[in-house]
Amino acid sequence: MSLYEHVFLARQDLSQQQVDEMVASYKGVIESNGGSVGRIENWGLKSLTYRVKKNRKAYYTLMDITAPAPAVKEMERQMGLSEDVLRFITIKVEKHEEGPSAMMQKRDRDDRERSERGFGDDRGPRGGGRFGDRDRGDRGPRSFGGDRDDRPPRRPREAAVEGGAE
Repeated sequence: MSLYEHVFLARQDLSQQQVDEMVASYKGVIESNGGSVGRIENWGLKSLTYRVKKNRKAYYTLMDITAPAPAVKEMERQMGLSEDVLRFITIKVEKHEEGPSAMMQKRDRDDRERSERGFGDDRGPRGGGRFGDRDRGDRGPRSFGGDRDDRPPRRPREAAVEGGAE
């Protein structure tokens, strides 16, 4: 039997429970055709790079499959018929990876970094930044309208048009 890694994207308006039910049904298809499903990783709801069938987000799921080719073809056929599956890809591999996938390792690393630095420690006080509080620093307060600081007032619009028409 061949080894495969299979990733599919499910619609964003499904619940996690519905995605788990889909995984169970596809696992049943593989097992009924003489294969087996090893590791299953739910990567969660993630943003898509571009819209797919009017969806901006999708639930990502990885499955390690050991099965004959017809079993995988049948699962892919059923995924193609399902409106809940946006995209899928199946890759034949030499051996399955041990431990968590790269996506899960990244998530664990990000969670660790967030907990180590505390909640918002490196961002500074809230409300600052470009549109936060309007403390102008050393530039002084803004002045709207009126004469500009060290320059003479602008010419009236009509004078500017007449002067340029000659």
